[in-house]
Amino acid sequence: MSVLYLMAAPAEYGAHLKQRIDPVFIGVGPVEAAIATTKALAERRDAMPQMVVCLGSAGSNRLEQCGVYQAISVSYRDMDASALGFPRGTTPFLDLPPTLPLVPAINGLTPATLSTGGNVVTGPQFDQIVEDMVDMETFAVKRACQAFGVPLLGLRGISDGRDAVSRIEDWTRYLHIIDERLAQAVDCVETLLARGEVDLTT
Repeated sequence: MSVLYLMAAPAEYGAHLKQRIDPVFIGVGPVEAAIATTKALAERRDAMPQMVVCLGSAGSNRLEQCGVYQAISVSYRDMDASALGFPRGTTPFLDLPPTLPLVPAINGLTPATLSTGGNVVTGPQFDQIVEDMVDMETFAVKRACQAFGVPLLGLRGISDGRDAVSRIEDWTRYLHIIDERLAQAVDCVETLLARGEVDLTT
């Protein structure tokens, strides 16, 4: 099965992942991720991947630090048109729910819910988010994948959230650990894909 791997930034791409995958880097944040993912899929229109895997770091104040999780759903926390009567998280005039499903839970991976937005969430900001973890790209990647009819699997390692973030080192400190654990998750996914044991319906 052909798989397209996407990552936001080279800082998340360590020695263990380098032994396994050659990802497309899509940049940080929803805008850059949407543009880069759309471009990557358009370039592969004649040989479309059967699945996209978006992987990297995430924040959480409730999940295990350095733990790796499969995102089974994603929401867009920046979208708020409630002043016009739309439920928060719902994009106006788009027939989609505020939370979108991703590839269903895979045996051997721990499922969690994900919130995407354009900000780094830290400290008490987590109290306003119902999802288990936060990132800055996956919702945008999901929308691009929907446009091309390709299922999306999300893998995230928890790099921060237990303590308040105030400098870039608070994010990068544990990326080498997450790199190793994401590589193990990739091995799990690749093995199950080869066996035909991954449900690609979303």
